[in-house]
Amino acid sequence: MITNMKHIKNELEQKGIKPTYQRLCILEYLHAHLVHPTVEMIYDKLVERVPTMSKTTVYNTLKLLSEKGVINEITITGTEVRYDINCQSHHHFLCKKCGKIYDVDVTCPFANMDHKEISGHEIQEIHGYFKGICKECLTNQNNE
Repeated sequence: MITNMKHIKNELEQKGIKPTYQRLCILEYLHAHLVHPTVEMIYDKLVERVPTMSKTTVYNTLKLLSEKGVINEITITGTEVRYDINCQSHHHFLCKKCGKIYDVDVTCPFANMDHKEISGHEIQEIHGYFKGICKECLTNQNNE
């Protein structure tokens, strides 16, 4: 845990972010929980350990981490923002039954594009979202 916290502290410092205790806890949570959590999910778990943690602190920290390129914000449902520690180019699968979001590895001509523009338009982000029923929900459905 201490070694992990040192790594997380270095990660923040390299991005020019002051490593406050709350920021360290939030980033540690994201590293440990690769479930693309919402602000509420993060807050609900961390407030148990850090009673002085406010939801505003979580929002502000996630915004800062996103702006500095430490995490990505993803909006698949159109109603909520989720946070992804994996900043590499990849796609996501949203289960329409349980709401979980999974990273998926697909071969797609746009996934790892080296192009910086298409038809004169500057490309800044590429997102691929798949929606359906996850294998866990399908298994549970078939066993009912």
